[in-house]
Amino acid sequence: MIKTVTTLKRKAGISTADFRAYYEANHRLIGEKYLSGYATRYMRRYLDPVLDSNGESEEPEFDVVLEIWFPTMDAWRACSEILSSPSASAEIIQDEERLFDRARKRTYMVEEVESEMQEVCT
Repeated sequence: MIKTVTTLKRKAGISTADFRAYYEANHRLIGEKYLSGYATRYMRRYLDPVLDSNGESEEPEFDVVLEIWFPTMDAWRACSEILSSPSASAEIIQDEERLFDRARKRTYMVEEVESEMQEVCT
């Protein structure tokens, strides 16, 4: 399994609620259009800051963690080729300009390592 993670920050002036609503109603569909047939999962993890001991929180560095799973490196490469085509790239960038602070977008290839944990006491 190949997994990519992208951190995304909403564009200034867009509320958290409007950002999430637009992403799910619009931008997500563009992702599904190009990922279908290549990716096995397309997950958005929206972040809500945890209040500190004073009951305050800071503006998060990013608003969503995007995770995409591919069954093989070949599937990832084939999808990357489609995503970088002029027509797909133009469509994606045009919609990203409405929603994200694109200068803060970062994408990573992920290697997962999980610890064995003791059972939870009840």
